[in-house]
Amino acid sequence: MKGYYKEPKLTAEVLTEDGWFKTGDLGVLDKENNLFIKGRLKNMIVGASGENIYPEEIESVINNFRFVVESLVIQQKGKLVALVHLNMEEIEKKYQVIRQDMADLLEDKKQELLTELKEYVNSKVNKFSQINKVELQPVPFQKTATFKIKRFLYT
Repeated sequence: MKGYYKEPKLTAEVLTEDGWFKTGDLGVLDKENNLFIKGRLKNMIVGASGENIYPEEIESVINNFRFVVESLVIQQKGKLVALVHLNMEEIEKKYQVIRQDMADLLEDKKQELLTELKEYVNSKVNKFSQINKVELQPVPFQKTATFKIKRFLYT
């Protein structure tokens, strides 16, 4: 693109001197010059020792876990916290019991799953990207028109 129409200041903010558009995406090139997107600059979390943590990488691991519909990794008080929305219908199907005992059993199973999820994720990510706590997100995350989670609402 050549720039924004009659907006030279805005154009200068989004284009480099040699004409490249600044998307805000962060990536790395491998030995074969393949580009891998790590995350977004505005989403990156700087760890206690200065390491760059990309929540999208952790979220992709979380979202591969059974019963997880969607997740969001944020920083709270210097610790990584995963907010997780579970597929409660699937959990209820898997652990069907007598109606009166169901509420207590489901609560126990949810806590077991969250603990199992934390152990699973921490075994798959590097040490500084390990999550400290997993919290249940009881309702789906609010999303934009393009179905992306509105991160700013949860930080």
